Order: sequence, then structure tokens, then C-alpha cells
Amino acid sequence: MSHIEVGHLGHTLPDGRVLLDDASFRVGDGVTAALVGPNGAGKTTLLRLIAGDLLIWVAPPRVRQAAAALDEAELAMMERDDELTGFATYPQARRDRNERLEELRRRWDEEHAKLKRLVTMYRQKASHNSDMASRLQAAETRLRRFVEAGPPEIPPRDQNVKMRLRGGRTGKRAVICADLELTGLMKPFDAEIWYGERIAVLGSNGSGKSHFLRLLAGDQVAHTGTARLGARVRPGHFAQTHARPDLDGRTPCEMVMTEHARLRNEAVAALARYELQFCADQPFETLSGGQQARLQILLLELGGATLLLLDEPTDNLDLASADALQEGLESYAGTVLAVTHERWFAKSFDRFLVLGADGSVYESDRPVWGEARVSRPR
Repeated sequence: MSHIEVGHLGHTLPDGRVLLDDASFRVGDGVTAALVGPNGAGKTTLLRLIAGDLLIWVAPPRVRQAAAALDEAELAMMERDDELTGFATYPQARRDRNERLEELRRRWDEEHAKLKRLVTMYRQKASHNSDMASRLQAAETRLRRFVEAGPPEIPPRDQNVKMRLRGGRTGKRAVICADLELTGLMKPFDAEIWYGERIAVLGSNGSGKSHFLRLLAGDQVAHTGTARLGARVRPGHFAQTHARPDLDGRTPCEMVMTEHARLRNEAVAALARYELQFCADQPFETLSGGQQARLQILLLELGGATLLLLDEPTDNLDLASADALQEGLESYAGTVLAVTHERWFAKSFDRFLVLGADGSVYESDRPVWGEARVSRPR
């Protein structure tokens, strides 16, 4: 029977912080389990430890086959309705669990206080009556064992992420594409995107979605035809891979202070809105994927972008951060183009630009997920 078993696993970061402490669990054969938690809690690290940082494509054939089956399963899950997925009931289940933990902690505190009062009482009586010495010893032993057993788990602190994406007014046409073709990726197409629109860019892996956003962000991407931005359009790009060599070695606090002319206390306050104050002085490359994602969004906010180019922005965000991003986009005064495979996230968009498996680019009045299951011909 195949299963995953983790016993008493611990992991300490290079700076000495304990990320995992005595983690133990078992996932039985055939069980579908979700690993959830706030950004920076150690989810990705835990998976890497379990997998041993396995390199799939140099692994034995059976491992490669399992990886391919996992990819197919993920694509199939993308097509299922939200109400059918292990996350539809997660928020309520989390609240129920935290309430139970809070109740257990309250009872533990009450019992702890009761035992301490008992020891104090017998200590006072023993000072006047030697017959009370045995009762004092028993009470002290009971208190010591109770404390050694330790209190129940403390409920995790709810994150309070506040994203203030402002944007600004631009010309009516934010993006104009004329006979645009990304070399080797898609057929020529025309498109106009208007100020204030929310455009979801959908399509199969390798169809050119990320390259399209990079081109609009000003990167060098091989293409023919034209893609230009409208008047007063200032693009801000969120990179899916978080590959930002320009940020390596720099800390979040340093970035906010130097790039946006803020004092340290102002920078820390901005970071706190994104729950990044506790890693304010860590180098960018040591942050978790979720922390890097939130920091990129904060930099977009502070940079005053009027066109947000978001490449899979919710991939590394926990639920609280993803909800905050969606709320921030609702109040954002600007234009948004986002590559996404998240059905719940795509529902909030106005238009859907689909990069088809055959290289065609077309617009749909609803999200098209089937394209993600078709491989592009080579």
C-alpha cells in the first residue's frame, strides 16, 4: 500500500528561525489531502523535504509517469465547479477548528490557575501544620506534570492583509494590438483593451500567455506586428515565477524605503498591511513564495501602476491574501490583465482572451478551460 508518512520532522532556516517543529502526519493510500496554511508557514518547504527535491525528468520512468498523471489531475480539477472542490468548506472548517482550540486553551488556563491556587493553599497550610506536607507535595507534583504536558495548540493568528491598489485615470484605450504575433507561439491577432476593463488571459501551457504580458510590460519578446499602450498608461508587472534578480540580496524594508522615498517606520507600516513586517529585513530570495508574491503586489501598489499585468497572481497566495487581492482589484482605478487558471478568480473579470491550442487568439464571453487540456502541436 502506498502512503506518505512524516514523523517528528523539523526544519530550521539559515537565520536560525524554526520553520517546522516536530511535524507528524500520515496520508493513507488513495487519500486526497490539502496542505493549507498562511504564507511563510512552511508548506512548500515541507513538500520539498518530503520529495527530497526530486528532479522529475531524470527520475525513473514510473516516477515520470506519476508526475504526468498529477499534471492531468490538476488540469481536470481546474475544470470542476468551485462547489465540488476540498476548499469550498475550508473557511468554515478552519473557523470551527480554531473555536475548538480556543475552548481547549481556555479550559487549560482555568485548570492551570486552579492547580496553582491549590499549591499556594497547601503551601500556606504546610507552613503551620506539618501534616499538610504530603498534600503539598502531591499538589506540586500534579502541577508539574500538568505544565510538562503543555497547553493545547494555540489557534493560528488570522492574517489581516490590506491591499490598497489605487491606479489612476488613463486614455480610453489602454492597450492596442494590431496584427500581433509572438514568434512561434501564436497567430496574428488584433485586440483593443479599454480603460477600467478586467481581462483574463486563458490558455494552455506554452501558448504564450506569460510572454504576452511581458511584452506589454516592456520586456524584449520576439514578435511581429504592434502592441502599444495608451496615453498615461503605466504598466506594473507581476511575474509568475517571482524571478526578480534585481531584488535578490535586498530586503523588503530597503526596497520600500529606497524606491518609494519612505522613512523606515513608514516602510514597516506599509509592509504590515501585507503581513510582511516580520520579514522586513530578510533578503528577497529567502522569503517564501507567498511572501514574495505579496511583496511584488505591494511594490505595484506603491509604484502607481495604471495597468496591472498579473501572471498567475494567486498561485502562491494563501486564502486571506487571495481574498485581499480580489478586494483590492475591485476598488482599483485602472486596467487589469491577468493570466489565471483559478476559476473563482476568473469569475470577477469582464472579458476573456483565450490563446487557443492551435495558435489562434480569440475572445470569449465566458472562461474557456478546455483549451488547457489540449497540447499545442509542435
